Amino acid sequence: MSDERRAPFANQKYLSVESYRKTGAPIATPVWFAEDEGVIYIYSLSTAGKVKRIRNNPRVRIAPCDIRGRITGQWVEAEARILGGAEDENAHRVLNRKYGWIKRLGNFFSRLRGRENVTIAIRLL
Repeated sequence: MSDERRAPFANQKYLSVESYRKTGAPIATPVWFAEDEGVIYIYSLSTAGKVKRIRNNPRVRIAPCDIRGRITGQWVEAEARILGGAEDENAHRVLNRKYGWIKRLGNFFSRLRGRENVTIAIRLL
């Protein structure tokens, strides 16, 4: 991802991911994210609606936002892909580096409750 395309997301904690229902209706969700080598990584519970929507349709839009999901920049077309294996491990490393102990604590409680997380790679179109 070029510096120009990456600029709106630099120094941001949250981005809004807009995924689409089967009807085409958009649903925007604020999420933590981290970027590495042009790929934006997010993570979520495997049972979350956004994961189901991305499995059905990888087309998404993303925009920088605040913690409440208020958009602070322009929407950008992108494509999302659910990760596994080594890619999943790398995504968690990148996210852990950015969010530190807060994310690790969340991971601990997710495992304790038996919740499965998935990581998602997003590439701008």
